[in-house]
Amino acid sequence: MPGQIEWTALSIFIFFFALVTVMGFLAARWKSGPVSEHLDEWGLGGRQFGTWVTWFLVGGDFYTAYTIIAVPALVYAVGAYGFFALPYTIIVYPFVFAVMPVLWKRAHAAGHVTSADVVHAAYRSRALELAVAITGLIATMPYIALQLIGMEVVIKAMGLRGEFPLIAAFVILALYTYSSGLRAPALIAFVKDTMIYIVVLVAVVVVPAKLGGYGAVFSAANDAFTAKGGNTGLLLKPDQMLAYATLALGSAFAAFMYPHTLTGVFASKSANTIRRNAILLPAYTLLLGLIALMGYMAHAANIKVESPNDVVPMMFKALFPSWFTGFAFAAIAIGALVPAAVMSIGAANLFTRNVWKSYVNPDITHAGEASVAKIVSLIVKVGALAFILFLPTQYALDLQLLGGLWIMQTLPALVFGLYTRWFRAEGLLLGWAAGIGWGSWTAWSNGLKPLATLTLGGESHSFYVGLGALLLNIAVAVIATAIVRTISSEKSGATAPS
Repeated sequence: MPGQIEWTALSIFIFFFALVTVMGFLAARWKSGPVSEHLDEWGLGGRQFGTWVTWFLVGGDFYTAYTIIAVPALVYAVGAYGFFALPYTIIVYPFVFAVMPVLWKRAHAAGHVTSADVVHAAYRSRALELAVAITGLIATMPYIALQLIGMEVVIKAMGLRGEFPLIAAFVILALYTYSSGLRAPALIAFVKDTMIYIVVLVAVVVVPAKLGGYGAVFSAANDAFTAKGGNTGLLLKPDQMLAYATLALGSAFAAFMYPHTLTGVFASKSANTIRRNAILLPAYTLLLGLIALMGYMAHAANIKVESPNDVVPMMFKALFPSWFTGFAFAAIAIGALVPAAVMSIGAANLFTRNVWKSYVNPDITHAGEASVAKIVSLIVKVGALAFILFLPTQYALDLQLLGGLWIMQTLPALVFGLYTRWFRAEGLLLGWAAGIGWGSWTAWSNGLKPLATLTLGGESHSFYVGLGALLLNIAVAVIATAIVRTISSEKSGATAPS
């Protein structure tokens, strides 16, 4: 019955939630280090995570609870277009293999904790450093809120109403993150990923078997999309292909610019650890493809929902016994805890190093940095919780779409500086402003949709706004840098002794 508490599922859910809570507090003693005495220890786990820990940590904060809810929901709603997440997670790993070890070496040698640290060291510009830091902070907040949405969906699916269960879950998260720092999500990620793999592998075997096989699944999905009409279907429509390709490419560029994914990179113990992870992480892409298929399975199971976000929980409730449903819901909820913790830590690191230390207390001690970061991590979580409690859910989703656009504009300042000193801070700052300004205005004008339309030769072409903004960013940065360098050369020539 809708609204009736599923006690078996809830009991399993509470058991696993309690398990990871205990692990979160015990994590402070794991891989021993003075967690409260240095930001490297609290915010980066002592920079000592090897291949397997990094694999689970990066996978845990990259493939989030909202991914498990939202990807099947999008596939359920529109079909093939929802699979753009697969090529983007394939594109991103060669980028990680080539770029992130270089970034790690730069950060490790100089003790950098954040992307903004690296940018400041490269260009000696406080304005550019602040732009990168503020962009990271703003882009992260709604992302954390989306993890709450993922958790809220499964809590309500078990029959619990009201906001107290959600608040209680994130109070627990806040406390053990405050206590243990990055070690907590790193340790919990082992449990989270194992549970998610079990849930997905069982689902892709059992669900089609109950529904008549994959042929029946695809046939039912095709019938549903045909009845719906529009740009839905098992195959992309011709006018969707450019949008699909640019969304995949742009999302790949944005993925490892976020503070939480970079935190996993900075916490690795070597450049080779990152390279090995770039080779191993595509296993998660296979998992993501299987997760996406659940959107089609929901059509075959005749699941009808008011919001596509409810598709996965409702399908598990309809097709599985209560005990396994509780296990699946626990996996999704724990899948929210890991990325939310890493996101709040990444944001806290940015604020501490690039706002508080740069502008408020330049002489702060290492222990002081750790203390400030702990407090900020709590504030960030409270802010994300406020998104869900006091604003319509759509605001968090819309802002997260903008977040990807915004965070992508930090790529030139961060990545170009790893390979060349030709760019000037003034040019990169103008490029960042142009990308942020045009991208935000365009997205806002389109009703906060991620796509823009360009008309050429009488034909309309839709593309991802974020990628368009990045191209504008780079063009402005190149032109402005060339002008600044020319002016500097002329001044140097004019003042040179004759």
